[in-house]
Amino acid sequence: MKSWSETLEPSDFTSTYKISRLLHEERTEYQHILLFENAVMGRVLALDGVVQTTEKDEFCYHEMIVHVPILAHGKARRVLIIGGGDGGAAEEVFKHRSVESATLVEIDRTVIELSKRYLGAISGQAFEDPRLDLVIADGCQFVAESDARFDVIIVDAPDPIGPGAALFSIEFYRGCKRCLAPGGVLVTQNGVPFIQVTELRDSMTALASLFADARSYVTHVPAYVGGPMALGWASDKTKLWRTPLETLARRFENSAIDTRYYTPAVHQASFALPRYVQELVDHAQD
Repeated sequence: MKSWSETLEPSDFTSTYKISRLLHEERTEYQHILLFENAVMGRVLALDGVVQTTEKDEFCYHEMIVHVPILAHGKARRVLIIGGGDGGAAEEVFKHRSVESATLVEIDRTVIELSKRYLGAISGQAFEDPRLDLVIADGCQFVAESDARFDVIIVDAPDPIGPGAALFSIEFYRGCKRCLAPGGVLVTQNGVPFIQVTELRDSMTALASLFADARSYVTHVPAYVGGPMALGWASDKTKLWRTPLETLARRFENSAIDTRYYTPAVHQASFALPRYVQELVDHAQD
């Protein structure tokens, strides 16, 4: 295998990676897993034909899906991560000394084991952190049955195909809401809206039906081709997304975390959406 192509919707839009070294390929009970090295992006993880993360640009995604909700919340102690088997989101969560525990729910144990073996540059020491509670389970079932309550829930899901499809359903979002502590916030991966219109629109429709405040913010991840990537935001605390810049700056300074993408100013600006994205969100909430 000298190259590999990811096919997005519509199916005549592809991105191609040259493979300098094939690390691992396997079909598990749940999905097809591919790990390889690319001269530009470093190590790449793909699930069911879709890039999940790369060593080169993972910070653009993981920093924004983690630090935005935690710093906006301001008092997050318990965090739930659904998906995120590469460990990148957990690694960013544990940069916050104020976080007392993080539960990571991943359906496919093989993703965890391969990430430990090949993606240490992404996960850091997350899998060894004593604050981690690793649960191998179906995320939908977990949020439907768990008695735990969380200040922040991060849905680091793959695209809505295979085992990831259920993580975009209203039933799943309803389960997330029941697991949120008062004043908590849910953030979700919602694809590249320039290409994946349905993914954002349908998620926003579901979230708006459940939460007092549902909206989207964006980040830019080069590996996710097609424009900015949308992240969903949902909370019953309606002013949380508008946390003042001076408050974010103070919390960021006190956290003493090192970032390459996230800044308080970027945090605030990320909620200013391109018009075509805002129109999708507005249409979903009509």
